[in-house]
Amino acid sequence: MQTVRHHGRETAYRLAGATGTVSAGDAGDDERVLYVHGSGATHRVWAAQYGADGPARPAAAVDLSGHGDSDDVDTEPGPETLDAYARDVIAVARETNATVLAGNSLGGAVVQHVALDTEFEPSALVLAGTGAKLSVLDDLREWLTDDFERAVEFLHGDDRLFHDADERTLERSKSEMRSAGQAVTRRDFLTCHTFDVRDRLDEIDTPALAVVGEHDSLTPPAYHEYLAERVPGCEYAEIDDAAHLAMAERPIAFNRTVRAFLDGVER
Repeated sequence: MQTVRHHGRETAYRLAGATGTVSAGDAGDDERVLYVHGSGATHRVWAAQYGADGPARPAAAVDLSGHGDSDDVDTEPGPETLDAYARDVIAVARETNATVLAGNSLGGAVVQHVALDTEFEPSALVLAGTGAKLSVLDDLREWLTDDFERAVEFLHGDDRLFHDADERTLERSKSEMRSAGQAVTRRDFLTCHTFDVRDRLDEIDTPALAVVGEHDSLTPPAYHEYLAERVPGCEYAEIDDAAHLAMAERPIAFNRTVRAFLDGVER
């Protein structure tokens, strides 16, 4: 892991090329992709993308503030936290010369916020398992406050984070969420709950891919069809036999889809 210091804190990230770890400034001829995780996760959820078998281009994956090896921030859930996370992403993108932003769930909200409300201009967006509005169920918000373990189990139920994951994958994902902790995970989901840019999607002038798992009940295919219809230049793609974390559950199909999109953008 490497770190970049900005706004009085250090943000951690993992840096890799198409065939292994590289230096921050060495992107070669390919545009570097920066992967942004979702609620209660870390950069590790993108391991199949920044690793050697991922899309054939340099990559980086960030730990947002309070996650993994990154310093935390003292922010209220909602726009204040969303902006702090966006600043993490921009700092890492600039440090690593990343121009493509790929976000899952909360991470998708963060990269939309970067595109809409900051000075950073990405060359392309990958919006995976996310939406223009990310309302969170009342029960889940209550459990995140009063019964964290119940929230963790709920999210790992059928067709939520995963469609048909093996027990090892499920336990690893649960462990990641428990490590992030109740306070940070709750802040993440409450930040999602306030996110709504439905009336601003036509302002995004960056090529985009809205990609979703076929069985995702947290951010269903309809969310991504909505993005594809209203973001100029946005493509839609669906990953068979996957749910919310399609990039982890069906990495070969996900990577093939992202690679085709980015190749098209470059052409």
